[in-house]
Order: sequence, then structure tokens, then C-alpha cells
Amino acid sequence: MRAIKRINNNVAVCVDGAGNECLAMGRGIGFGAMPRELTLDEVERTFYDIDERYYSAINDLPVDVLDFSVRCCDYARTALPYAVSPNLVITLADHLAFALQRTERNISLRMPLAHEVEQTYPLEYRVGLHILAEAKRTFKLGLLADEAAAIALDLTNARIDAPTPQERSRQQAEDVMLEDVTSIVERRFDLRVDRTSFAYARYATHMRYLFERLRTDAALDPASVIGMQGMAERYPLQYACVEEIVRHIENTWPNTAVTEDERLYLLIHVSRICISH
Repeated sequence: MRAIKRINNNVAVCVDGAGNECLAMGRGIGFGAMPRELTLDEVERTFYDIDERYYSAINDLPVDVLDFSVRCCDYARTALPYAVSPNLVITLADHLAFALQRTERNISLRMPLAHEVEQTYPLEYRVGLHILAEAKRTFKLGLLADEAAAIALDLTNARIDAPTPQERSRQQAEDVMLEDVTSIVERRFDLRVDRTSFAYARYATHMRYLFERLRTDAALDPASVIGMQGMAERYPLQYACVEEIVRHIENTWPNTAVTEDERLYLLIHVSRICISH
């Protein structure tokens, strides 16, 4: 196997003997001049077909969280009766890293759809419970039980399957709305959001969670935004952007009301996509 591009000290883009590109993990394989040949002993793990936009995200992920996500994805693939996207290892690691960071800072973010997710996706929810229990044991942090439902949604979103006509129509409407609100952010802050970047993929995922809550009328519990009070005052420009986004959503989707708690949740993700530029 030939390493052709360093991602970080322990991850590199490689080309295998058949000419296929992959990500390879192994202690220290990112050191040294590129390209270079790797021995089998140096490579601990390989990942094929991961979208290139996720490559840059690996630098922001703690190594222990990424390693944990790898083990979780192995478990999920044996427990689920369908194939999941290779990108799951990165998206799950990003979700877990963010959840652990919130827990360390005593920020509570509850999930109002937890019960619905448990009822709609019972198998994925059980896998989520297993992963959550392992995360608590591994990282010695008291993660909220709602994280099991959030993990279950990560799994369902990673499912490789054909959508129904109804799902396709809803997805198309959400695609249009996602583009609309992203354009508002771009215009407000005079920036160009790279739709091929991992930062955008993460932002888009959280926006779709918001759209799902609005569609099912499952507003955030006030306890979900404990620790976020005062953010509107600290980030007035971003909050003004959120207000414009809310007006657009409510005008486009009749009978939709975005609560103040949802505005704070939206403020977090608008701020994150701005910071990434």
C-alpha cells in the first residue's frame, strides 16, 4: 500500500495494490515524506469509499473518539440488517465528540423526538443504547439518555436504501429549504459556504433535524438549551440572521412556528458554519 497524502499523524490517504484509493489508519503512518510505501504492519485499518469532504474533519476529531466510532460502526454493521454508508464512522465520531464536549461544559441539549425515534426505529434505538452505554463506560461521562435517539438517527441517515416517493418529495422540499437558509447566511455574512466541505455536511445534518422537529411539531423542551441563555446578546449579528431564517421558514411552511428555544439551537449551528470560514 502506498501513502500519497497525510491527513494527520495517524491517518493518510493511500492507494492499495489494485489502484483503489482509501483512508488508512495506523500509528505514525502520516509521518515522513509522501508518497511512500507502507508495510502491512503499519496499517491498522482501511476505509474505502469515504467522501473526500469528510477527510478534513478527521483533523478536528480526538483520536480516542475516532477509534471508538470505528468500533461502534463495526458493531452497528453486525446488528443492522442493511448496509450503512462508509461515512458513518466520521459523522458518528463528530456527533460523539460534540456530545462529549457539551457534557464536559455542563450544557444540556435534550431531544424532543426521542420517544418517536424509539417507536419508529426500535432496532436502531437499541443499537444507540448499546453505543451510549459503551461511550459512558469508555469516556467516564454522564451522557444524557436522549443521545441514544440521536445516535439512532445517525444510523438511519447512513442507511443505503432507496427512499419512497413520499420520502423523496419531503427530502426535495427540505433540500430547497436548506439551500434557502444557507443562502441567507451567505448573504448576511458575505461568505461562500463550501457545499462539499465537512463543516457544511455537519451543518446540513443538524438543519435536517430541525426541519424534522418542525414537521412533526415536536418543539425543543426548554431544558434543552440550558447553558445557552445570553447567546443572542453575545452574538447579535448571528441572531439577526437566525430571525431572518425563521421568517423565511414560517412564511414558506404554513402553520410552522419556530420557538425561542429552537432559535437558540439554530443560532449554534449558524455560528458554527460561520466560524468554519
